[in-house]
Amino acid sequence: MRWMAGDVEHGDIVMSTRIRLARNLKDYRFPRAFSEDEAFKLDQTISNVLLDAETLDQHFTHIDIATTPILQKKVLVEKHLISPQLAHKDRSASVVISDDESVSVMINEEDHLRIQCIEPGLDLEKAYFNADTLDRYLEEYVPYAFDEEFGYLTSCPTNTGTGMRASVMMHLPALTMTDQMEQIISMMPRLGMVVRGIYGEGTEAVGNYYQISNQVTLGKSEEEILTDLQSLAEQIVQRETESRKALLDHAETIMNDRVNRSLGTLHYARILTSDEAANCLSNVRLGIDLGLIENIPTKVLNKCMLVIQPGFLQQYVGTTLKPNERDVYRATLLREILNNVRQREKGDDSYDV
Repeated sequence: MRWMAGDVEHGDIVMSTRIRLARNLKDYRFPRAFSEDEAFKLDQTISNVLLDAETLDQHFTHIDIATTPILQKKVLVEKHLISPQLAHKDRSASVVISDDESVSVMINEEDHLRIQCIEPGLDLEKAYFNADTLDRYLEEYVPYAFDEEFGYLTSCPTNTGTGMRASVMMHLPALTMTDQMEQIISMMPRLGMVVRGIYGEGTEAVGNYYQISNQVTLGKSEEEILTDLQSLAEQIVQRETESRKALLDHAETIMNDRVNRSLGTLHYARILTSDEAANCLSNVRLGIDLGLIENIPTKVLNKCMLVIQPGFLQQYVGTTLKPNERDVYRATLLREILNNVRQREKGDDSYDV
């Protein structure tokens, strides 16, 4: 997954940038109201346009949700390629995904289609360019439901207008430790923004990761939304950086103890819940960014945050696991990954996450 690269602008704090565009087709009812026949026809129409694309720089794979095993759907959610809502669809619905998984198009979720483009680090401009390019291509073949006054028409009124959600996934351990996140979250609505958990609406922050996105889509242009979010993200990056420096200046021993205890837990624990693993990985990542821990690439920790999730973990093992069994395999997998990092330090480049 290209968007999990660590060596990018603000990559120590901003894990990824996402642009999502909600669109509906003319002459079709919204997904909540249309028939199964309409859903199937629309699914085939949109997916065929993407699969037959010759002018785009991407090659796509089509995945039918109804025939996809539950475990694979969980992995797609954990990779941020589909929403939990799409994973639970029981009628014609699908997702079309680019080979590098930086682009996905959900079909028949809440809207007829949702274009999603993800880039590593803080790169709203590139993510929007990619989403807009695909959006313009699709509109040549499938005319959208658009109103001159209200903009793009969507199932949920809060998405009407641009139909765009721009978001950044941020790792904010210092602001969390210093009890500043509550204040930041409370001021977001006044700025037309919202803070959500790692998997979007209705989810909690895990491992000090927060998803910050625009809340308003009507009455603002795409450029205004992007400018506002860019400015806000840069301000939060600055506050997190200052808070990290303050922690290091005034509580270096405590921070050293915290990050090394977490590293020790990851190295030697035999049982780890997903929350405990996420918190330990967050502390280790902070330790790397502060220079307290060396020789663990950020991209490895990014992938660790993925592999500790229940769906990915069970796919890796190849079978369904009970919660207590997952905790054992999670600890084992993390030990293997960190051991592979050590082997690489010794000259063995064969490790993979």
